[in-house]
Amino acid sequence: MDEKNKKRMLNGEIYNAYEEGLILLRNKARHLTKAYNNTDPEATEQRINILKNLFGKIGDNFEIEPPFHCDYGTNMEIGENFYANFNFLVLDDGLVKIGDDVLIAPNVSILTATHLINPKLRPKNADYTKAVTIGNNVWIGACSIINPGVTIGDNSVIGSGSVVTKNIPANVVAVGNPCRIIKYIDKE
Repeated sequence: MDEKNKKRMLNGEIYNAYEEGLILLRNKARHLTKAYNNTDPEATEQRINILKNLFGKIGDNFEIEPPFHCDYGTNMEIGENFYANFNFLVLDDGLVKIGDDVLIAPNVSILTATHLINPKLRPKNADYTKAVTIGNNVWIGACSIINPGVTIGDNSVIGSGSVVTKNIPANVVAVGNPCRIIKYIDKE
C-alpha cells in the first residue's frame, strides 16, 4: 500500500484511486458488505461483527438495513444510536463523520469522492475528496444526496429528495434541490 497516496486521499489532495493498495481495501469492503447484505435478518450478532470489522469507528446500538454499500468503510466514524434504512450508499473515499442519534431514511447517498472539473487537468485515475460531517440528532429523509464537503449541524432535518450541496446549520429543516432552509427549529 502506498501510504502517501492514501494520506493524500484522506487529506482531500489529488490521489490515484486505482493504486493497488486502495483497490485491495475497496475489495475488502465489498466482500464485507456482500456478506452483510446476505445475512439472515435475525443474525444480529453476525451483522454487528461484520460492521465492526468494516467501519473505522462505530458506537453501540446501531442498525443498517441491507442492502448497504460503501467504498472503504474504514473512513467512516458513526456515533451511538444510529439507524440507516434500505439502500444506504456511502462513498467514503474521504472521511465521513456521523454523530449520535442519527436517522437515515431509505435510498440516501453520502458522497465524498469528486473529480477535477477542468478536462485538461482530469488525468485518468486522478481524484480528490471532501469530508462529510453530520452532527448529532440529525434526520435525513428518503432519497437525499449529501454531496462532498458538506456539514450538517446538530438537530437538523433534511427533507426527502434533497440534494445537499452546501453546509446546513444546526436546528433547521432544509429541503429541495439544491437543499435550502425552510424552517428554524425552536429550542424548547
